[in-house]
Amino acid sequence: MSVTKERILATIEDLVALAPRATGSPGGAAAAAYVEDRFARAGLDTEILEVPSFAWRATECGITVGGGAEVPCSPILHSALPAHDWAGSVRHVVEAPVVDIGSDRVRRHDVRGAIVLFDLTFDMTLAHTLPITMFLHDPGRRVLRRDVLRSRNPYVTSLARTMRDAAAAGAVGVIGVLRDYPDSLGYHNEYYRRTLFRLPGAWVTRAGGARLRAELRRSSGATLTLGVTREEVVSRTVIGVLPGGDDASGRGAPGRSAGPAGSAGQRGRRGGAPRGDAVMIQSHHDSVGAGAVEDASGAAEVIALAEHYAAEAAAGRRPAKTLLFTTFDTHFTGYQAHREFARQHVLSREAPWRIVLNATIEHIGLRAVEGPDGGFASTGETEPRGIFLNVNPAFTTRIAGLIRRHRMHATSILGAGLLEFFAGGIPTDASFTFVSGVPTVSLISGPLYLYDDADTIERIDTAQLEPVARFFIDIVDDADRHRGSLLGTLPSGLRRLLPRGRW
Repeated sequence: MSVTKERILATIEDLVALAPRATGSPGGAAAAAYVEDRFARAGLDTEILEVPSFAWRATECGITVGGGAEVPCSPILHSALPAHDWAGSVRHVVEAPVVDIGSDRVRRHDVRGAIVLFDLTFDMTLAHTLPITMFLHDPGRRVLRRDVLRSRNPYVTSLARTMRDAAAAGAVGVIGVLRDYPDSLGYHNEYYRRTLFRLPGAWVTRAGGARLRAELRRSSGATLTLGVTREEVVSRTVIGVLPGGDDASGRGAPGRSAGPAGSAGQRGRRGGAPRGDAVMIQSHHDSVGAGAVEDASGAAEVIALAEHYAAEAAAGRRPAKTLLFTTFDTHFTGYQAHREFARQHVLSREAPWRIVLNATIEHIGLRAVEGPDGGFASTGETEPRGIFLNVNPAFTTRIAGLIRRHRMHATSILGAGLLEFFAGGIPTDASFTFVSGVPTVSLISGPLYLYDDADTIERIDTAQLEPVARFFIDIVDDADRHRGSLLGTLPSGLRRLLPRGRW
């Protein structure tokens, strides 16, 4: 089956039509069913990995100040949580003085019994990736421009730090001003697994922040109202399996899970058969909003590759290694599915395959800037992207050549090896298999609109859909031709001596 821009874009449109594809929601279940159906129709064996997660929802959100003036706001997602595993309903009505810290640190202010008003900062620019950049394909100097290098991604912000420090200092709530962000209340912050957002919180726009500060000059207090409901749900991660010609067990998939959550894949190696090598191709299908770039684009690429290799196998050109095509759930709710997959399929001695490479595809989008109307304006250029990898030097060199061959402009190779030890992982969907010891090639970009309702189909970099797919086909084919134990920076025998699964 041919890999074409038109077919990949049609898949993206199908997934966007199911949005929001949130974990535990009807859209999320429909997206998993859609991916599974596409895999099955292509001829893959399929499995659904069901893992418990949580669905957080705000039932109300409001800010009033002074004589009752209301300031438009939206909730800080995953705030007002007493524990990571808490489920229930709560309504906070916090009437308190407001301490405005701007972009300063909480610790420099007395915030006991107060609502902390802070400016959200996006703390990582594209220039911050330069120290770990091993290769950059930048014809026309689209990346090495001052305005592009200064652009910020949505991944590293001051939210977690402010939430943690405000709670520790005795604050009773937080209000974040989206100062360095277009005029939007459609911003949906991530759930930071290692930081519990104990306090109720709300976002206001830059203009809303200015109005709130003007009102606070006349009245020092405000009322923050936030109602929250959080329930345990079942996430659905889709796994499609194309057995390789060298798979000695001839198993195919472990079988679709119909049992209790987290039960899929616990079947061991039948009759003690040796494990075959497998290459994993990954993205995620869940989203908070429309999620066109984040990550209908990546899921559509995975589906395209699954259909390509299934058609190749049907024509008698079966890969030597087993191929695993996965679209994950729980990207926005705590990564529970990612952790369970790593436990079952990487770390467990009973894992049915030996995964020798992870190829992850995320975010094929256009670069955008703030427009004259205060929203996001497309530049028509590819959003600069990085490929985090920790494969052997010869493979790395071949990957650089493939970037040039497929005209993957604005693409850099980022050395990921040190991040396992100093950062605890990489900022991509592949992080959990990566820290579990799987050699990784993970493409990602970070346009600022990723976590916004503005991530619509118009943000897709359609001209790059087919080049990205064909680039990853060449990556998988290359891995299939080489010994799996030697694909990583270290041979697999030495990798097994390193600590793994540090989550």
